[in-house]
Amino acid sequence: MCGIVGYTGKRAAMPVLVSGLKKLEYRGYDSAGVAVASQEGILIRKQSGKVAGLDQLIHDDPIRATLSGSHSGIAHTRWATHGPPTTDNAHPHLGPNGRIALVHNGIIENHNALRDRFKADGHTFHSETDSEVLAHLIESHYQGDLLQAVTQALREVEGTYGLTCMSADELGVLVVARRGSPIVIGLGDDETIVASDASAIITYTRQAIYLDDHDIARIEGSHVDIRSLDSSSVTRTPAEIDWSPGAAEKGGYEHYMLKEIFDQPEAIRNTIRGRIDTGRGTAILSGLNLTPRELVDIQRLLIVGCGTSMNAGLIGEYAVEDFAGIPAEVEQAAEFRYRNPIVGSRDMVLAISQSGETADTLAAVREAVDKGSLVAALVNVVGSTIARETGRGIYLHAGPEISVASTKAFTSQVSVLLMIALKIARAHRLSREEGIQIAQEIEKLPELVEAVLASNDQLAEVAAHYAGYNNAFYIGRGYMFPVALEGALKLKEISYIHAEGYHSAELKHGPIALLEEGMPVIALLNEGPGQDKSLSNVAECKARSAPVLGVVTQGDDEARQACDHVIEIPSCPHYSAVVPAAVALQLFAYHVARIRGCAIDQPRNLAKSVTVE
Repeated sequence: MCGIVGYTGKRAAMPVLVSGLKKLEYRGYDSAGVAVASQEGILIRKQSGKVAGLDQLIHDDPIRATLSGSHSGIAHTRWATHGPPTTDNAHPHLGPNGRIALVHNGIIENHNALRDRFKADGHTFHSETDSEVLAHLIESHYQGDLLQAVTQALREVEGTYGLTCMSADELGVLVVARRGSPIVIGLGDDETIVASDASAIITYTRQAIYLDDHDIARIEGSHVDIRSLDSSSVTRTPAEIDWSPGAAEKGGYEHYMLKEIFDQPEAIRNTIRGRIDTGRGTAILSGLNLTPRELVDIQRLLIVGCGTSMNAGLIGEYAVEDFAGIPAEVEQAAEFRYRNPIVGSRDMVLAISQSGETADTLAAVREAVDKGSLVAALVNVVGSTIARETGRGIYLHAGPEISVASTKAFTSQVSVLLMIALKIARAHRLSREEGIQIAQEIEKLPELVEAVLASNDQLAEVAAHYAGYNNAFYIGRGYMFPVALEGALKLKEISYIHAEGYHSAELKHGPIALLEEGMPVIALLNEGPGQDKSLSNVAECKARSAPVLGVVTQGDDEARQACDHVIEIPSCPHYSAVVPAAVALQLFAYHVARIRGCAIDQPRNLAKSVTVE
């Protein structure tokens, strides 16, 4: 949450900063601001609203030439935590004498005590943010050395931070620090770009350093000096960003979400490429760094995640128990962290996070490590904190996901979870012949998605019938229950329709009381175990005048006739049908939101990467 950009080097800083903010706006879009260094001091421009408004403000500024002439600066796009999204609360923030400016992502938990201390000393604050307190704290320690001032200040701080700051007295110098919120340093030719993630860097360089917690770096031009909070020198090996700048563009689509939905066949191909052995009926997952002998020792898989990642994990739970016959459980990552979970040395904890930076999931990883469990990660972003701290796991290779609502990361996560289930199963009880069949079905996933995408126009027509409702139920059984949860999540995220996902059998245990003519039900009715029961549930809905949209298998006339409208997906096993069904519901949600005129890529109150609790 919140996007940070910093630049120091040979070129004008302002275009780099504003371009970076536009790339990071999915991390927060309540307000935006920039600060650049000049001979006159630190010049700040900021306002509430999106980056486009800030860009126009800078364009119309009477001293635009001065602003554009600086070669170092910092910038921020905000997701509000402390204080509403106003211009005063927008970053960057200044110290009391205006000589220090900073941008900050995270939460300073002891900001009230620090604020009271500074107010007692006569300081005046211009915002309600915890971040302005940090600017005052750093300036209170400043004696001509910005690195030393930041180091001393952070020793007093409780909470999380990813920050970049500058001093009017050290032109061209940036100091960045990290604890709990990501910071990436892009290494260019006589220049350095700092950002919250690689999407703001990739236009300029593919060489990046990912800071670890408690790292502090002084940057001047292309020189980067990394230290720890105890001031000892630290070495971080640069990594190469593995995707191109074009991967983070819309590519002619109206919205990033639509592009990413249509990216899914190729994203899934990239995810499974080289990881399926159809001859032996198994998966090749070298990143897990586990031999078959070690795999057979795993007696339970415990999956942790949040939101869409947790929904993917629920599908993984079904697959692991179905294929391998060992217990699998899914825990909301924050609950895992705080409830003192029971895990042992023969359990494997699998953490799922698209960004690899989700605060609750990272905390769950650390808890599992402390409990002595085997821990692995399933992430999309190479070099992310969760990937580094687990040391084993699987990268999705789905490419950057810019829209706040996750699409291709979800289907890539499910693809990997099916492969993990297959891998564990072959080390337990699954025969080679059964493994070959599952492996072949996993390889067909991109084709199944392409078949759904081909019906985009028909899906848009179906969506038009449901865009006027303000509530919706999603129901499913077995593997389709998590798909119902994910479908409801997508609809509420981007269309602001109150949507809830339920197991079909739960309808009669309370939710059915809400059914009436104005409460549509989206029912997962694919061929598979329990379909007859789900059809009975649909009949119960229809008896209460609820309109029913069914996701059905092509050619299933019985299911079609049970519904008012249908979305068809190709015939396939129930464990792989989750992917085309999910894609169909993504398109449905997208078109409903489009018809309703919603901000699809940047829905209200949300941000892409949840790096605070």
